Amino acid sequence: MKIGIVGMGLIGGSLAKSIKKNTGYSCFGLDINRAPIAGALAQEAIDGEITADELAGCDVVIICLHPRQTIDFIIENRSKFRKGGIVLDTCGVKREIVSAVEKPLSEEGVIFLGCHPMAGREFSGFAYSVDNLFEKASFIITPTDDTPIKAVREISNLAYEIGFAKVVVATAEEHDSVIAFTSQLAHIVSSSYVKSPSLLKQSGFSAGSFKDLTRVAKLNEDMWTALFLMNAQPLVFEIDCIIKRLTEYRDAIASADEQTLHDLLKDGRELKELSQNQK
Repeated sequence: MKIGIVGMGLIGGSLAKSIKKNTGYSCFGLDINRAPIAGALAQEAIDGEITADELAGCDVVIICLHPRQTIDFIIENRSKFRKGGIVLDTCGVKREIVSAVEKPLSEEGVIFLGCHPMAGREFSGFAYSVDNLFEKASFIITPTDDTPIKAVREISNLAYEIGFAKVVVATAEEHDSVIAFTSQLAHIVSSSYVKSPSLLKQSGFSAGSFKDLTRVAKLNEDMWTALFLMNAQPLVFEIDCIIKRLTEYRDAIASADEQTLHDLLKDGRELKELSQNQK
């Protein structure tokens, strides 16, 4: 199998390294920036560089760009992919991506499958890519009624070969609804948390909980702005939920309502334990 990767940043670079480490497939990179391509070639993460005009030579093309760039690249190059080939994206939202590109690619005889590798780091760029980023990670795929079963099976198998621990199949709508809670809300909370006037006083007073809660505040604001706005309704629902819960805690503390505060904390602990048992 010949795999093309468009966008050699953290995710694209890590996918390339994982493919080379764990499979016998050939892997080729495309990026408008020469630095990550040079780095990938030097580290033997790819077998070579390709241009957009050479995409037809790839059985599978993985687009590892920001959401708007993903849509633009696929639409602009839709006639250049291999007929019967498979194109994947790696964006953190699925409904808008799938609705924008599936039909135009289908009209060109190309299969599109929305995907989301559930892994990342607080750093970006090829320099931070690693060949084990996806170990113990989930790989979400969002086929539609028009997606050939054969393609779903092929990409599921590829994900396991690359090193993912689990493949999850969901609709694009289900993906976006759940991801608003499991990923996007966490970034909103972290970004909000570090805006406290106490932030610059934390040196020497912080430990694991501070590091855990602030890690994802170090984000790429260009990419996350697009992700949040593409998934506005589910994300606003989750923000409303956490505002309501925070208000309950604040009111109990402000009024010195010990029993209510105790019950709120107990409920939170029990829900966390329940979620752990469901894994």
